[in-house]
Amino acid sequence: DKTVSLRKDLSEMHEWITQAEEEYLERDFEYKTPDELQKAVEELKRAKEEALQKEVKVKLITDSVNNFIAKAPPAAHEALKKELDVLITSYQKLCSRLNGKWKTLEEVWACWRELVSYLDAENKWLNEIELKLKATENVQGGAEEISESLDSLERLMRHPEDNRNQIRELAQTLTDGGILDELINEKLEKFNTRWEELQQEAVRRQKSLEQSIQSAQETDKTLRLIQESLAVIDKQLTAYAADRVDAAQVPQEAQ
Repeated sequence: DKTVSLRKDLSEMHEWITQAEEEYLERDFEYKTPDELQKAVEELKRAKEEALQKEVKVKLITDSVNNFIAKAPPAAHEALKKELDVLITSYQKLCSRLNGKWKTLEEVWACWRELVSYLDAENKWLNEIELKLKATENVQGGAEEISESLDSLERLMRHPEDNRNQIRELAQTLTDGGILDELINEKLEKFNTRWEELQQEAVRRQKSLEQSIQSAQETDKTLRLIQESLAVIDKQLTAYAADRVDAAQVPQEAQ
Protein backbone atom coordinates (compact mmCIF):
# COMPACT_ATOMS: atom_id res chain seq x y z
CA ASP A 1 0.00 0.00 0.00
CA LYS A 2 1.47 3.35 -1.08
CA THR A 3 0.18 5.21 1.98
CA VAL A 4 1.90 2.77 4.34
CA SER A 5 5.16 3.09 2.40
CA LEU A 6 5.03 6.90 2.50
CA ARG A 7 4.23 6.95 6.20
CA LYS A 8 7.15 4.60 6.81
CA ASP A 9 9.50 6.98 4.97
CA LEU A 10 8.11 9.94 6.90
CA SER A 11 8.49 8.08 10.21
CA GLU A 12 12.09 7.05 9.49
CA MET A 13 13.00 10.61 8.63
CA HIS A 14 11.33 11.90 11.80
CA GLU A 15 13.30 9.37 13.84
CA TRP A 16 16.55 10.49 12.29
CA ILE A 17 15.77 14.15 13.03
CA THR A 18 14.86 13.33 16.65
CA GLN A 19 18.07 11.33 17.08
CA ALA A 20 20.19 14.15 15.61
CA GLU A 21 18.54 16.69 17.94
CA GLU A 22 19.21 14.52 21.00
CA GLU A 23 22.80 13.82 19.95
CA TYR A 24 23.95 17.30 18.94
CA LEU A 25 21.48 19.88 20.25
CA GLU A 26 20.00 18.64 23.51
CA ARG A 27 23.07 16.94 24.98
CA ASP A 28 25.06 19.02 27.46
CA PHE A 29 28.57 19.69 26.24
CA GLU A 30 31.47 20.49 28.55
CA TYR A 31 34.64 21.92 27.10
CA LYS A 32 37.44 21.62 29.64
CA THR A 33 40.30 21.11 27.20
CA PRO A 34 41.11 22.53 23.74
CA ASP A 35 40.94 18.97 22.34
CA GLU A 36 37.35 18.59 23.56
CA LEU A 37 36.40 21.92 22.03
CA GLN A 38 38.06 21.11 18.70
CA LYS A 39 36.41 17.67 18.63
CA ALA A 40 32.98 19.26 19.23
CA VAL A 41 33.53 21.70 16.35
CA GLU A 42 34.46 18.82 14.03
CA GLU A 43 31.50 16.70 15.20
CA LEU A 44 29.01 19.51 14.59
CA LYS A 45 30.50 20.19 11.19
CA ARG A 46 30.01 16.54 10.23
CA ALA A 47 26.45 16.59 11.64
CA LYS A 48 25.64 19.77 9.70
CA GLU A 49 26.98 18.24 6.48
CA GLU A 50 25.10 14.98 7.10
CA ALA A 51 21.88 16.92 7.65
CA LEU A 52 22.38 18.80 4.39
CA GLN A 53 22.88 15.49 2.57
CA LYS A 54 19.47 14.38 3.86
CA GLU A 55 17.92 17.18 1.80
CA VAL A 56 17.83 14.82 -1.20
CA LYS A 57 15.80 12.27 0.78
CA VAL A 58 13.43 14.94 2.11
CA LYS A 59 12.88 16.15 -1.46
CA LEU A 60 12.19 12.60 -2.67
CA ILE A 61 9.67 12.08 0.15
CA THR A 62 8.07 15.45 -0.65
CA ASP A 63 7.76 14.60 -4.35
CA SER A 64 6.36 11.13 -3.56
CA VAL A 65 3.76 12.54 -1.15
CA ASN A 66 2.76 15.30 -3.56
CA ASN A 67 2.47 12.81 -6.47
CA PHE A 68 0.36 10.50 -4.32
CA ILE A 69 -1.88 13.34 -3.17
CA ALA A 70 -2.39 14.45 -6.78
CA LYS A 71 -3.82 11.00 -7.64
CA ALA A 72 -5.34 9.85 -4.34
CA PRO A 73 -8.84 10.64 -3.11
CA PRO A 74 -9.20 13.83 -1.01
CA ALA A 75 -9.76 11.86 2.20
CA ALA A 76 -6.15 10.69 2.14
CA HIS A 77 -4.74 14.17 1.53
CA GLU A 78 -5.01 15.97 4.83
CA ALA A 79 -3.19 13.57 7.16
CA LEU A 80 -0.30 12.94 4.78
CA LYS A 81 0.04 16.63 3.91
CA LYS A 82 0.14 17.52 7.59
CA GLU A 83 2.84 14.90 8.28
CA LEU A 84 4.87 16.18 5.35
CA ASP A 85 4.61 19.79 6.53
CA VAL A 86 5.74 18.77 10.03
CA LEU A 87 8.67 16.85 8.54
CA ILE A 88 9.82 19.75 6.35
CA THR A 89 9.53 22.24 9.24
CA SER A 90 11.42 19.92 11.61
CA TYR A 91 14.12 19.25 9.02
CA GLN A 92 14.65 22.94 8.22
CA LYS A 93 14.73 23.78 11.92
CA LEU A 94 17.31 21.04 12.55
CA CYS A 95 19.57 22.29 9.74
CA SER A 96 19.31 25.86 10.99
CA ARG A 97 20.10 24.92 14.61
CA LEU A 98 22.99 22.64 13.65
CA ASN A 99 24.48 25.33 11.43
CA GLY A 100 24.02 27.99 14.13
CA LYS A 101 25.62 25.87 16.85
CA TRP A 102 28.50 24.89 14.56
CA LYS A 103 29.17 28.55 13.67
CA THR A 104 29.06 29.53 17.34
CA LEU A 105 31.53 26.82 18.34
CA GLU A 106 33.75 27.65 15.39
CA GLU A 107 33.87 31.28 16.58
CA VAL A 108 34.66 30.06 20.10
CA TRP A 109 37.48 27.90 18.74
CA ALA A 110 38.84 30.87 16.76
CA CYS A 111 38.60 32.98 19.93
CA TRP A 112 40.65 30.39 21.84
CA ARG A 113 43.29 30.20 19.10
CA GLU A 114 43.51 34.00 19.08
CA LEU A 115 43.95 34.06 22.86
CA VAL A 116 46.77 31.49 22.61
CA SER A 117 48.41 33.58 19.86
CA TYR A 118 48.36 36.76 21.98
CA LEU A 119 49.67 34.89 25.03
CA ASP A 120 52.51 33.44 22.95
CA ALA A 121 53.42 36.92 21.66
CA GLU A 122 53.39 38.47 25.14
CA ASN A 123 55.37 35.61 26.68
CA LYS A 124 57.95 36.01 23.92
CA TRP A 125 58.25 39.69 24.89
CA LEU A 126 58.59 38.73 28.57
CA ASN A 127 61.37 36.32 27.59
CA GLU A 128 63.18 39.24 25.92
CA ILE A 129 62.80 41.34 29.08
CA GLU A 130 64.17 38.48 31.18
CA LEU A 131 67.24 38.23 28.93
CA LYS A 132 67.71 42.00 28.96
CA LEU A 133 67.53 42.11 32.77
CA LYS A 134 70.22 39.43 32.97
CA ALA A 135 72.37 41.33 30.47
CA THR A 136 72.13 44.55 32.51
CA GLU A 137 72.73 42.86 35.85
CA ASN A 138 76.42 43.78 36.08
CA VAL A 139 77.12 46.40 33.44
CA GLN A 140 80.81 47.26 33.18
CA GLY A 141 82.19 50.55 31.89
CA GLY A 142 81.59 54.23 32.32
CA ALA A 143 78.50 56.42 32.21
CA GLU A 144 78.15 56.10 28.43
CA GLU A 145 78.09 52.29 28.42
CA ILE A 146 75.64 52.16 31.35
CA SER A 147 73.44 54.76 29.63
CA GLU A 148 73.29 52.61 26.50
CA SER A 149 72.15 49.62 28.58
CA LEU A 150 69.48 51.77 30.24
CA ASP A 151 68.26 53.06 26.88
CA SER A 152 67.97 49.55 25.44
CA LEU A 153 65.97 48.40 28.50
CA GLU A 154 63.66 51.42 28.32
CA ARG A 155 63.07 50.86 24.59
CA LEU A 156 62.06 47.27 25.31
CA MET A 157 59.73 48.38 28.10
CA ARG A 158 57.91 50.79 25.78
CA HIS A 159 55.60 47.93 24.82
CA PRO A 160 51.98 48.70 23.83
CA GLU A 161 49.18 47.50 26.11
CA ASP A 162 47.06 46.35 23.14
CA ASN A 163 48.00 42.67 23.38
CA ARG A 164 47.36 42.50 27.10
CA ASN A 165 43.97 44.17 26.65
CA GLN A 166 43.09 41.66 23.94
CA ILE A 167 44.08 38.80 26.24
CA ARG A 168 41.76 40.12 28.97
CA GLU A 169 38.83 40.58 26.58
CA LEU A 170 39.20 37.20 24.86
CA ALA A 171 39.60 35.38 28.16
CA GLN A 172 36.52 37.14 29.56
CA THR A 173 34.46 36.19 26.50
CA LEU A 174 35.39 32.52 26.81
CA THR A 175 35.09 32.17 30.58
CA ASP A 176 31.73 33.99 30.60
CA GLY A 177 30.47 31.15 28.41
CA GLY A 178 32.04 28.53 30.66
CA ILE A 179 34.46 27.54 27.89
CA LEU A 180 37.88 26.25 29.03
CA ASP A 181 37.47 28.43 32.11
CA GLU A 182 39.78 26.46 34.42
CA LEU A 183 42.56 26.26 31.84
CA ILE A 184 42.23 29.94 30.89
CA ASN A 185 42.22 31.12 34.50
CA GLU A 186 45.35 29.06 35.15
CA LYS A 187 47.13 30.46 32.09
CA LEU A 188 46.11 34.04 32.92
CA GLU A 189 47.21 33.78 36.54
CA LYS A 190 50.61 32.47 35.46
CA PHE A 191 50.98 35.14 32.77
CA ASN A 192 49.87 38.05 34.98
CA THR A 193 52.13 36.96 37.85
CA ARG A 194 55.13 36.77 35.54
CA TRP A 195 54.22 40.08 33.90
CA GLU A 196 53.98 41.88 37.26
CA GLU A 197 57.23 40.39 38.59
CA LEU A 198 59.23 41.32 35.49
CA GLN A 199 57.71 44.81 35.37
CA GLN A 200 58.71 45.43 38.98
CA GLU A 201 62.19 44.02 38.40
CA ALA A 202 62.58 46.22 35.29
CA VAL A 203 61.61 49.33 37.27
CA ARG A 204 64.15 48.42 39.97
CA ARG A 205 66.83 47.83 37.34
CA GLN A 206 66.09 51.18 35.66
CA LYS A 207 66.55 53.00 38.98
CA SER A 208 69.73 51.04 39.67
CA LEU A 209 71.15 51.91 36.25
CA GLU A 210 70.23 55.58 36.69
CA GLN A 211 72.12 55.60 40.04
CA SER A 212 75.06 53.84 38.40
CA ILE A 213 75.11 56.47 35.66
CA GLN A 214 75.12 59.24 38.26
CA SER A 215 77.94 57.56 40.20
CA ALA A 216 79.92 56.99 37.01
CA GLN A 217 79.43 60.62 35.98
CA GLU A 218 80.68 61.81 39.39
CA THR A 219 83.67 59.48 39.14
CA ASP A 220 84.39 60.69 35.60
CA LYS A 221 84.21 64.31 36.81
CA THR A 222 86.56 63.61 39.74
CA LEU A 223 89.04 61.83 37.45
CA ARG A 224 88.87 64.70 34.97
CA LEU A 225 89.64 67.23 37.72
CA ILE A 226 92.53 65.09 38.95
CA GLN A 227 93.85 64.77 35.39
CA GLU A 228 93.58 68.54 34.87
CA SER A 229 95.38 69.17 38.17
CA LEU A 230 98.10 66.65 37.29
CA ALA A 231 98.51 68.28 33.88
CA VAL A 232 99.07 71.69 35.54
CA ILE A 233 101.60 70.24 38.01
CA ASP A 234 103.33 68.34 35.22
CA LYS A 235 103.65 71.53 33.23
CA GLN A 236 105.12 73.38 36.26
CA LEU A 237 107.56 70.59 37.02
CA THR A 238 108.65 70.43 33.39
CA ALA A 239 109.33 74.18 33.47
CA TYR A 240 111.30 73.88 36.74
CA ALA A 241 113.30 71.00 35.36
CA ALA A 242 114.07 72.93 32.20
CA ASP A 243 115.32 75.88 34.29
CA ARG A 244 117.32 73.51 36.51
CA VAL A 245 115.53 74.79 39.60
CA ASP A 246 116.39 72.91 42.79
CA ALA A 247 113.50 71.17 44.60
CA ALA A 248 114.16 73.16 47.75
CA GLN A 249 113.54 76.37 45.84
CA VAL A 250 110.01 75.59 44.63
CA PRO A 251 106.67 75.62 46.50
CA GLN A 252 105.86 72.70 48.78
CA GLU A 253 103.26 71.10 46.41
CA ALA A 254 105.77 71.13 43.55
CA GLN A 255 108.36 69.43 45.77
